[in-house]
Amino acid sequence: MSSFTFPSSFKTQDIVTNSVTIHTRIGGAGPAVMLLHGYGETGDMWVPLAVDLARDHTVIVPDLRGLGRSSKPSSGFDKKTQAGDVAGVLAALRIGQIDLVTHDIGNMVGFAFAAQHPARVKRLVLIDAPLPGVGPWEEILRHPLLWHFRFGGPDMERLVAGRERIYLDRFWNEFSADPRRFSEAAREHYAALYALPGAMHAGFAQFAAFDQDAIDNQAFLGGCPRISIISSLNPGLVCRLHAQMGRCP
Repeated sequence: MSSFTFPSSFKTQDIVTNSVTIHTRIGGAGPAVMLLHGYGETGDMWVPLAVDLARDHTVIVPDLRGLGRSSKPSSGFDKKTQAGDVAGVLAALRIGQIDLVTHDIGNMVGFAFAAQHPARVKRLVLIDAPLPGVGPWEEILRHPLLWHFRFGGPDMERLVAGRERIYLDRFWNEFSADPRRFSEAAREHYAALYALPGAMHAGFAQFAAFDQDAIDNQAFLGGCPRISIISSLNPGLVCRLHAQMGRCP
């Protein structure tokens, strides 16, 4: 078994919800935990952690809309809409409360879900990425390393068509703590999934939705969600979230 192939003990289910089909892996038994992936990968990134957690948890690992083996709609990539995808997956599996572990774009989807359904999220774990509209978001947008936030559209899709590996290598090389640990086999695996029809459009659309996500997140924070948040490698994000939530009576 490769580090991005789920074992046979996990079943897969293509769940139709919210005008999209979400490819989902489910394994283990016990308290439920959902794992949400980031850009440049799919739910396959979670294999080692999912296998470990499945010893005493029910583990749910979806591919985000438009990515991996999920269907490729033309729209709906704001994270509030994708939180609806998460709700639909849980409804189909008849699962109520979860721990939610998220990475990168998955952070944003997970936060949108937790903000709208705080009673359903026991703990929210955010790994590595900021949240649109939270903290020094405008400063983050101006950082030259993050030019890809504004990269997208039909011409950009034409530029990367057939060159998905070149584009994605930049993420794996520049944003990995140690690029050598992102194996050649993994690079080939994810590049093939992002070369599927509609996948790069969906990837660009995840970023294009950030302006709307920022508006939605500010509205969520104004509604005073009560969420237990843990952040890996980004403690400042938790401080800012708690400070903004602390305005609530």
